[in-house]
Amino acid sequence: MSTVTATPAALDLLAEIVADHGPVMFHQSGGCCDGSSPMCYAEGEFRLSERDVKIGEIGGAPFYISASQHEAWKHTDLIIDVVVGRGGMFSLDNGRERRFLTRSEICSL
Repeated sequence: MSTVTATPAALDLLAEIVADHGPVMFHQSGGCCDGSSPMCYAEGEFRLSERDVKIGEIGGAPFYISASQHEAWKHTDLIIDVVVGRGGMFSLDNGRERRFLTRSEICSL
């Protein structure tokens, strides 16, 4: 099954966001424009559905993905990294000139 981990750069950005906003959670975007961007929200500000799947935590923050996306990526290890740029419109990394990015590797079976 899929797992989620974070690079040191991602954990540093996450710590900065938590210091500003308190506890957060992630949801992997499935949209056409931000498809590789995990969205970071203040805890409780994103309404999860019963079909969202928690695949783990990074830096203490829960990480969710939609059931349909999880089905497609269930044999994939997700690695949350940071690149230069703006985050998704509603993501807490927006405006910091760094954004989260999901990279992936196929799980060994």
